[in-house]
Amino acid sequence: MTVEEIKKQTNEKMEKCVAQLRKDLATVRTGRANPLILEKVVVDYYGAPTGLRQLAQVSVAEGTTLVITPFDKSIIKDIEKAIVKAEIGITPNSDGICIRLTFPPLTQDRRKELAKEVKAMGETAKVAIRNVRRDMTDAVKKLEKSDNLPEDAIKDGVDQVQKITDKYTKTVDETVSAKEKEVMEI
Repeated sequence: MTVEEIKKQTNEKMEKCVAQLRKDLATVRTGRANPLILEKVVVDYYGAPTGLRQLAQVSVAEGTTLVITPFDKSIIKDIEKAIVKAEIGITPNSDGICIRLTFPPLTQDRRKELAKEVKAMGETAKVAIRNVRRDMTDAVKKLEKSDNLPEDAIKDGVDQVQKITDKYTKTVDETVSAKEKEVMEI
């Protein structure tokens, strides 16, 4: 493996860390209705655990309400149970045809709790990025022994891995900051 391959691999792995963070942050509830909050909801559909979004159409109505229209009307009760079990903090209201999830405005205390969760998710992503940095730095240092690269080339490779790490750490900070702002927005 060369230093260039290690840099490429570092970028790919750190990009995956940031992508996972964005996916996790999408499930955090804000004041607006967001269908991604239902990603965690799994319905027992004829004995098989199935994601809610595979069983129903989910749409946003009025900005604060999610409307869930199941393709099979006979599973409305199962969907309601799954939503309650997923503990997303919203009680489902069913009219026999569709389920409505009305997002109440968040209290200031709840907003602060969610902001803390968002920071924790960001910190988890940073830890993952630092783990990638450690692994890639070790890979660069191994090149010194196996390929007999000069010390300057190894030092340069380690510096480049650190620059990539700094770039992705900054991206995580910006992403977390934007989500915190969104959560705290009234």
